[in-house]
Amino acid sequence: MTTVRQRRVGKGTEAAEDQPSEEKNVKPDGKILSDHTGGKLWNILSITVGGIVAISLGLLTSVYVATLHENDLWFSNIKEVEREISFRTECGLYYSYYKQMIQAASIQQGLHGLVYDNKTESVRTINILERMNVYQEVFLSILYRILPIQQYLEPVYFYIYTLFGLQAVYVIALYVTSWLLSGTWLSGLLAACWYITNRIDTTRVEFTIPLRENWALPFFAVQIAAITYLLRTHLQPVQERLTLIAVFIATFLFSLTWQFNQFMMLIQALALFILDCFDMLPTAKVMWLYIIQISGLLLVCVLQFFNSMILGSLLISFNTSVLIARTIQKHLKKGSLLNRLGKLIFHVLLVLCFTLLINKFIKKILNLESDEHIFKFLKAKFGFGATRDFDANLYLCEEAFGLLPLNTFSRLSATLLFYVYIFVLFLMTVAAIVVAFRNLSGSNQVQFMEKMEECTITLKPDAAYNLLHTVLFGCLALSTMRMKYLWTSHMCVFASFGLCSTEVWKLVLKCIHLYTSQRTRVIKYSIPVIILLYISYKHIAQHTPMIGAVFGCTEELPVCTFWPGIMDELSELREFYDPDTVELMNWIKSNTPNTAVFAGSMQLLAGVKLCTGRTLTNHPHYEDKNLRERTKQIYQIYAKRSPEDVYQILRSFGTDYVILEDSICYERRHSRGCRLRDLLDIANGHIMDGLGENEPDLKPALYPRFCEEIKKTLPSYTIHFTRVFQNKTFHVYKLAKHK
Repeated sequence: MTTVRQRRVGKGTEAAEDQPSEEKNVKPDGKILSDHTGGKLWNILSITVGGIVAISLGLLTSVYVATLHENDLWFSNIKEVEREISFRTECGLYYSYYKQMIQAASIQQGLHGLVYDNKTESVRTINILERMNVYQEVFLSILYRILPIQQYLEPVYFYIYTLFGLQAVYVIALYVTSWLLSGTWLSGLLAACWYITNRIDTTRVEFTIPLRENWALPFFAVQIAAITYLLRTHLQPVQERLTLIAVFIATFLFSLTWQFNQFMMLIQALALFILDCFDMLPTAKVMWLYIIQISGLLLVCVLQFFNSMILGSLLISFNTSVLIARTIQKHLKKGSLLNRLGKLIFHVLLVLCFTLLINKFIKKILNLESDEHIFKFLKAKFGFGATRDFDANLYLCEEAFGLLPLNTFSRLSATLLFYVYIFVLFLMTVAAIVVAFRNLSGSNQVQFMEKMEECTITLKPDAAYNLLHTVLFGCLALSTMRMKYLWTSHMCVFASFGLCSTEVWKLVLKCIHLYTSQRTRVIKYSIPVIILLYISYKHIAQHTPMIGAVFGCTEELPVCTFWPGIMDELSELREFYDPDTVELMNWIKSNTPNTAVFAGSMQLLAGVKLCTGRTLTNHPHYEDKNLRERTKQIYQIYAKRSPEDVYQILRSFGTDYVILEDSICYERRHSRGCRLRDLLDIANGHIMDGLGENEPDLKPALYPRFCEEIKKTLPSYTIHFTRVFQNKTFHVYKLAKHK
């Protein structure tokens, strides 16, 4: 089991928020005043300073997470096998393909090994490029081979530095999105600072480096920034075309790097659909975004050798249905309130029916069942009936797929982020409801329009999109903790935009009859600065000495110690420590043939492949029905089955060695009913171990638990299994080869 142990050894200038007047200030003699030129120079200076701040914060974030990773594991000082073991579960599996490409005799041979892979799943040849999103590993390995850096940089550092570098892209994209929404780069500064100060809840890149989301989320953030810019009014045709290209590239890269891309973009498509229905977005741009999503996903489908899971995605079915429905209903946004409501209800039902029919048809034609475990999980999670399905329960019992813990909000509130977010969200939601009603009613009464004017200012198309984006992804995060990183990062953007938005403060001040343009301007700049100072003061009180020493701050200039508990975190030095797993990997490399086939838990086998290159029976990439069934069979080593049954199952997959883990066999991390052995007992119809209730139709097993009984070296077990390795954590048994 892995542990970490202590080592033994000035406010800038801002861009104008409002659109410049088209009328020029002209003297009686026809000469244009110099104010226009001065305004342009001011804007150029502001954009320059804001850009420098954005790049600086992005680079600082990259250095910060890289240093945290180094300090937590002492990565530069540990052995190669320890570095590889630190890439846990599926992270190790993905990194193994990068290592495989690096070690291949040629790029062509490396690609051939991925397309015709027979070591990831025993007795099967699979196409890794079709099954998994590993093009980033392929690209990075090719780049490493062709660049003259081999003598200066180890492959593992090239890999992790690339991921840490993407964090710079991520932070810059968040910064730019907030800047675009508010019109001031002070908003971007606040968004980036909130992202950094709430690092625990905004990213986990420093300890799950190769995880697909760490590749994908920076591109998703870039896509959101591009969409935000696209939805601005008065764009020139050239600007619009270039922005659409940027959206397409970001969408394509996001889709290429993460297998769950289709579900994230489906939520995005739902946001576009809802806003378009209420006439809050320009329809033409929304249609282009639907087409970009479909084309980006189809291009990825081609690169992944026509991956059937992509073709059968709900996103493609939904977007196609919307495009068809809009073609049928050309006058959706005309008529009285009741007339439009009727059209909208029919439109929604039409899209829903088309989506289900198209998706059902595609899955029927392709015989697609790769994603059925996700829908079983969702059905059980939201209370649509209990399930004994092993795969669904495996997800349900994982903390990462549970509800978002309440302590998340207390952490976010410590930096005032959550309080500000709720304040801005409430105001924008009220505005959105009123604007939606006005759009549906189609009223042209002057008095009504005057009342609505305050709200329409606060809900431009780009703000409307980001509002619904944060609401939908917030719902996703609340229901599934693993997805919180999609929400919390955008929370930083949305909250900072609201604080620095002229429209938001104009609405608030008009509601309390205190509005003046000067007062609005003062508030929109002063409150963000006060919050930055508050965060600084809060953390100065906790972490003063170390921070000041590093940044050259003095007692007279305490504000320069803004960086929260960063330096305090950086001062804590640890090292990687997992001697049992290191011993196991070294034994496998030294005492088993290269062609040996290993069975065990998904998480451990990913490390076996990375560290030793041996063939696996199963692995953590779970998006394949045959693999899920195979994994359930392999996991019978932790169930109540006879030695003969287990032996026959393992040999059917060509197994030579099986690794048993005490941490699974005697698991205490989960409560009764969620331990792996309990899930297997339920799936097999057996009564669970320990005190507690059992479902009435469960029966006592005929055999004791295999992982416990095999250690007694009884003849019925030793005839099939011989123990060849043992330490405090692992037991390795070699299977007899009976004729």
